[in-house]
Amino acid sequence: MIKEHLKGRDITDPRVLEAMASVPREEFVDEPQREAAYGDHPLPIGHGQTISQPYIVALMTQLAQPGPDDKALDVGTGSGYQAAVLAELCKHVYSIEIVEPLADEAKKRLKRLGYENVTVRTGDGYRGWPEHAPFDVIILAAAPDHVPEPLIEQLAPGGRLVLPVGDTLQKLMIIEKRPDGSTTQRTIAGVAFVPMTGEAQK
Repeated sequence: MIKEHLKGRDITDPRVLEAMASVPREEFVDEPQREAAYGDHPLPIGHGQTISQPYIVALMTQLAQPGPDDKALDVGTGSGYQAAVLAELCKHVYSIEIVEPLADEAKKRLKRLGYENVTVRTGDGYRGWPEHAPFDVIILAAAPDHVPEPLIEQLAPGGRLVLPVGDTLQKLMIIEKRPDGSTTQRTIAGVAFVPMTGEAQK
């Protein structure tokens, strides 16, 4: 996975590559999917959700540029894989999942695997997690049709928000907050994610 799907493309950050190598991806998929865990494609995790392909997880993490003292917000916990990758790179990760059974399973899984610096809760990630804001890094694993304003508000100066945006045609975007509070945004690539549910659909 590391050599072919990550280094073989444009994942160059050594910390991201090390984190991707450290997290046991097979632990984040169901038993029947384990043999396919390291293929470069998404896999079903139940409840109509998927675990993103390794390259996309690595790309979004690399774009977010998480640092060892950073606080991260992971919206759309799923099975907990992105949270685990961020936990290898950040001081603490706050992760929100709208599907309660997935959140409960992810919480147990991350604890069993020793990720003490991840806090998972069930909820709608559209409004972020204001009690723990601001965040240096915010990553979304589901696509709203617009950029949620609360997430921009909860981004720390110098922080980065990486997310897919769109309905049928989605684009991966990175939004950076300048020290004066203004933001810049760039489109990186076309992507395909499950839609963000909850308030994002109102």
